[in-house]
Amino acid sequence: MLNRAIKNTPLSWDFIFTMNIFKRARIRYILHRHAIAHGLWAEVTEKLVVLQGMTAVEKAHLRELTTLFLHEKRFVGVQGLQLTDAMCLMIATQASLPVLRLGIGCLSGWIDIIVYPSAFRTSRDEIDMAGVVHHQERALIGESWSRGPLILSWEDVERDSQEKQPSRNVVIHEIAHKLDMLNGSADGFPPLHYRMASTEWSHTLSSAYENLVRRVEHHHRVCINPYAATSPAEFFAVISEYFFCAPEILQSHFADVYRQLELYYQQDPLLRSYLDSD
Repeated sequence: MLNRAIKNTPLSWDFIFTMNIFKRARIRYILHRHAIAHGLWAEVTEKLVVLQGMTAVEKAHLRELTTLFLHEKRFVGVQGLQLTDAMCLMIATQASLPVLRLGIGCLSGWIDIIVYPSAFRTSRDEIDMAGVVHHQERALIGESWSRGPLILSWEDVERDSQEKQPSRNVVIHEIAHKLDMLNGSADGFPPLHYRMASTEWSHTLSSAYENLVRRVEHHHRVCINPYAATSPAEFFAVISEYFFCAPEILQSHFADVYRQLELYYQQDPLLRSYLDSD
């Protein structure tokens, strides 16, 4: 009762109000002090096919989020890769797109973005459900950890950014994992907005995932990347790629899933694609 009483005192609300003022002032300072050069912004964003159809207001907000993202993150090129401002901006812009309505705070709690020239190899031991240890070596184009770095292959980032490949975007894929892990391990169930029904999300995505797994197991043709059948976490990441990069495919084959992502991301890429085609 004491804690509840303290939280409801005028002093507590005054403190919160003051902190919000300082927070907004800090954001304004960063946006002014570290503004992205207009020429660089135009050069990079004109190449990004995933941004086509966005309104001027959406792009202006995306530019602000990207500015904050660049200020908060540390980009590290490895294996001799020299990162330019344009390369960092290309990654940051696409990383900020999924949180256009969610807010940049969803991408806090981690700093480093490690960029390899191309696909990178990982080597680690994994324990299966029976307790048996398996040594796994894999070539990856992207990887993300809950409180750890975001790891990307520049070759794939560049290809995904500029070529009209249905669904594929390694940056969005890994950011979807980051969002998924905001409430624990990656399981395809990110923290939902208070107006979203968790039962509807779970039923819709679980049904679609299980149907996809059955089709892949029986070697049937599938309409999206079969990698989505790997796990619920990968399903969420892959359908997030389709949502932003090929919304017409996702909406056509998984209309209920598209609707859930529309509610979650609070964006409608399908509408953008219609506007872009006019």
